[in-house]
Amino acid sequence: MAKAPSKFAGGLKKKPRPIDPGTGGAAPPSAGDGGGATPSGPGIKGSRPRVGGHKKIGQVMIDLGLITDDQFTVIRQKQEEIGLKFGQTAIQLGIIKNEELTQALAEQQGMRTITLNPDDLKVPTEAIDKVPQTMCELYKIFPVGYEDGILTIAMADPSNLAALDDVRNMCSVSDVHAVVAAESEVEAAISATYVKAGKGESIEDIVRGMETDEELSAAKIGRTGSIDLDSLEEMADAAPVRKLINMVLLMAIRDRASDIHLEPFEDEFRMRYRADGVMMELVPPPRHLSAAISSRIKVMANLDIAERRIPQDGRIELTVGGNPVDLRVSVLPTMFGEAIVMRILDRSVVKLDLANICMPPQVLSKFKLMIEKPHGIVLVTGPTGSGKTTTLYSALNALNTIEMKIITSEDPIEYDIDGIIQAPVNSDIGVTFASILRAVLRQDPDVILVGEIRDFETAQIAVQSALTGHLVFSTLHTNDAPASVTRLMDMGVPPFLLTATLEGILAQRLVRKICVNCRKPYEPSLEQMMELGLNPDNARGKKFYQGAGCEKCNQTGFKGRGGIFELFEINDEIRQMILDGATRDQLAAAGKKLGMSTLRESGLNAIFEGMTTLEEIVRETVVDDDLK
Repeated sequence: MAKAPSKFAGGLKKKPRPIDPGTGGAAPPSAGDGGGATPSGPGIKGSRPRVGGHKKIGQVMIDLGLITDDQFTVIRQKQEEIGLKFGQTAIQLGIIKNEELTQALAEQQGMRTITLNPDDLKVPTEAIDKVPQTMCELYKIFPVGYEDGILTIAMADPSNLAALDDVRNMCSVSDVHAVVAAESEVEAAISATYVKAGKGESIEDIVRGMETDEELSAAKIGRTGSIDLDSLEEMADAAPVRKLINMVLLMAIRDRASDIHLEPFEDEFRMRYRADGVMMELVPPPRHLSAAISSRIKVMANLDIAERRIPQDGRIELTVGGNPVDLRVSVLPTMFGEAIVMRILDRSVVKLDLANICMPPQVLSKFKLMIEKPHGIVLVTGPTGSGKTTTLYSALNALNTIEMKIITSEDPIEYDIDGIIQAPVNSDIGVTFASILRAVLRQDPDVILVGEIRDFETAQIAVQSALTGHLVFSTLHTNDAPASVTRLMDMGVPPFLLTATLEGILAQRLVRKICVNCRKPYEPSLEQMMELGLNPDNARGKKFYQGAGCEKCNQTGFKGRGGIFELFEINDEIRQMILDGATRDQLAAAGKKLGMSTLRESGLNAIFEGMTTLEEIVRETVVDDDLK
């Protein structure tokens, strides 16, 4: 599927660079090949005639004599095991050094190398002022020069050429040239120049500048006043507005936020983002700029800035730090302006692999057996934001082989996966889960994903699909796994069809993980333990942890989220109970006897393993009768 051009708040990316006749590929920026001024300055070294061309980094290392063929094989095997990049794996094995990796990366792209010594750095103030600290940290770049509108940056990853376009657009420069430096040197230079010297620009600084900007202050757009579209477009394109939006996007992506919220009220314009499931508030911009900020985002998402009466939905595609990031934009007209929510879909954060979702080994092995069955229905249940889609995508990824035909029906499609046919729901024109599912059955699939079973019609076709030899994945919104059985029967699915098709139900929640950098043991109070049904006797010998708060976790004590799971297997005994009309409580009791760990029990195990805290499990789960 062709990707739309990436955008930052500065506008569309430029067209692809001209083809380099010497290699048949895109001409590398900053190679000193006539595409502008050649980067120069202290520490910048010339590159030898290109050895790498467009070869893979492993072959470049062999050509340069940095590794042997035997070492290449060893690195590849280790790379598959630990999942790092080839160069980082080679460093971890001690086969090459950081400087040698930098040399190989530079040769691969035909770029020059530079040595960044924090003690001897003499960087022009104009260069530092052009590139925000947050952008440097996210893209792993550092500005080393600025002259005649041309910005020179040192990159730790020279293969990320898309970053040059983002830097050009965001930093408002005429061109960007790149040289290569070791990642450790780039990080040290950022710390020495921005952090220690206090050169970093924060959102507070940008907002303060917007409040004193004469042109922006003169443009007061009232709640009921008419709006001049030309004036609105001019404000939306103003440098401070673009800079603010860029900074918010960079901070949210850096902190692995899932959503960004822009909310207009009568006396303020609030900006917040949700990181690890918790809302965090940013410094609010001036209230009168709400229309300009929302218009800039609508422009980026290709929406109609003149239409402010009806909801609109759009999409922004970015490339940040070498990773594709999609922003799903939802615009909602309110009493005091347009409320905007941007859902961040960053595939570098969500790794679609069952090994990465913190599923306990005993649950993971059973779940893998379920998804490998030739037919039947496997359900994942939980509230919105509990990670159901990630779990199902990871399951599909595990099954995504050349022998399997996989088709999904989703509302909306969150991540595009190579090798899987994905069909979006569009209820406005009658394209529902049920209608897509009927068409999917004529496409000869082996595995089908139905985004959500919302009604009897969808449930009925899902059951029929399973009966005709297909493996069907779907989601429900129920509090726990056994409740899904009664929910499907309430929808009208006959018990005999459920017992013939249902293979298993996985209930899950997401809890915040304790930051490993500042984790420390502590003794909880008796009241805290009693909330989980614990007492000094059954908690004896158990360790409890909490995060003290540090820079890596923004002083919250938490970093990232992990899952807690409840897997309800449908065996012959459970099937007979369903046919006999068993209640949810009876099914839950039978599941526990057969070895099912409830969400609360799974949460307790996560506490004792040091993954999360007592408060998180109390917030996300309910008390089990057996634990009282």
